[in-house]
Amino acid sequence: MKKIHFILCSSLVFTLLFYNEDLGLNWSLFGLLQIGFICYFFQEKLSSRLHLLLVAASVVSCFAFAWYRDFASFFAMAFSIVFLQFKTHEPNLKLLQVFPLVILNGITTLGRVFMFGQYIPQRKVKSGLAKKMIAYVVIPVVFLSLFYFVYSFGSNHFSSLFTDYYLDIDAWQIFVLTALGFYISFTFWNYWIPEVCYEKNQLLDNEFSEEAKTVNKNTFSFLDIDFERKSGAITLVLLNILLLVFIVTYNYEQFFEVVQKSNLSSDTHERVNAVIFSIVMAVGMLLFYFKGGFNFDKKAKSLKNLAKVWIVLNGVLIVSALIKNSEYVSYYGLTYKRLGVYTFLILALIGLIFSFIKIVRQKTNAFLFNQMVWYCYGIILLCSYVNWGNLITQYNIAVNKGVEVRFLRSLEYNHKAFHEYLKLHPKQGEDKSSEIENHRNDSFLSKALYYEFVEVK
Repeated sequence: MKKIHFILCSSLVFTLLFYNEDLGLNWSLFGLLQIGFICYFFQEKLSSRLHLLLVAASVVSCFAFAWYRDFASFFAMAFSIVFLQFKTHEPNLKLLQVFPLVILNGITTLGRVFMFGQYIPQRKVKSGLAKKMIAYVVIPVVFLSLFYFVYSFGSNHFSSLFTDYYLDIDAWQIFVLTALGFYISFTFWNYWIPEVCYEKNQLLDNEFSEEAKTVNKNTFSFLDIDFERKSGAITLVLLNILLLVFIVTYNYEQFFEVVQKSNLSSDTHERVNAVIFSIVMAVGMLLFYFKGGFNFDKKAKSLKNLAKVWIVLNGVLIVSALIKNSEYVSYYGLTYKRLGVYTFLILALIGLIFSFIKIVRQKTNAFLFNQMVWYCYGIILLCSYVNWGNLITQYNIAVNKGVEVRFLRSLEYNHKAFHEYLKLHPKQGEDKSSEIENHRNDSFLSKALYYEFVEVK
């Protein structure tokens, strides 16, 4: 199949799936269609274990969106299919490039769609084509129109066969859906990668080139290597001392100082925010000092050791923040935001681990970003597969924390657990059975399968 066939077929299916429908099963079916095209027509390129993992993740993500129809599963599905397309056709390019390329193609599609030679195959017009068109199409249509015009004067019933009806079709909606489907399909199948992406791809390698290993360039023209090395050592010594003092005071305030329960929320948010900024700045500083020759500088041994101490101390800070967030949960129960804090702190800890590996194994700065892209993607996949609303409800009920009816009612996909809770506390309100019935009345393509299988009696 040519590019134009993929684009037109995907556009037609998009219009048929979304006409007079809300977001639901249609998105999953559209995603599965793209996966099917990739797996069937480009199966010879699906040669590695990574491709098979991406195919599996894409399919499962489509089913996750069909089940929950939420933002997490939508992004998991979108990222999975885009990553699969990218690694299938451009296996040598680093995955980091997919993000600017998606934005770039999303913008340039508005102009490239008029470059017909890029995606419409060029065919030579044969000499007999015009004759066939005239003989088989034009002449019969002309005579058919003339005789219809004559016959319509002789019979009202004959005329009404072609005039007394109308199509109940929303032409504007079809136009918008067709345009949107064509835009998405065109961007997905006829993407454009500038030459600079291939030329600069080596800058995203995990390993340093042989030239970079031997050349130790100074960052600032007015500061030579020796001064920069000593400056880095002095900076890290002072920062380690400062961080150590901060960790001591941070933990004293958290675990030894008496804090009013009413202030626990604001104190926790302030301290977690401080940890977040600290970790971001810490990783940024390490990337600044170990971006090139310092990784192989034998005179920078003390600088490396100080950097390792700095990473370990930041890890201790993250563990302290995790314990504090757990204390907050023990007082007030789980929420989406508190789960988000756990997620970010775990990702930050993973980032520090890879920063440590980067220094020990002398990797490039791109190594850290290349690894973190996959871990962030993995977190998105995990979030799309787990029913967090039900998890929060069951945990809070079990520990009797955060069980306000208004809060539990606001959580998604917790209908059965919420119903069981209200059976024990019938005076606190009504369950969410009506919401289930409303969703079950959605048309097939707009459904979320969760509501079809949850039972609340």
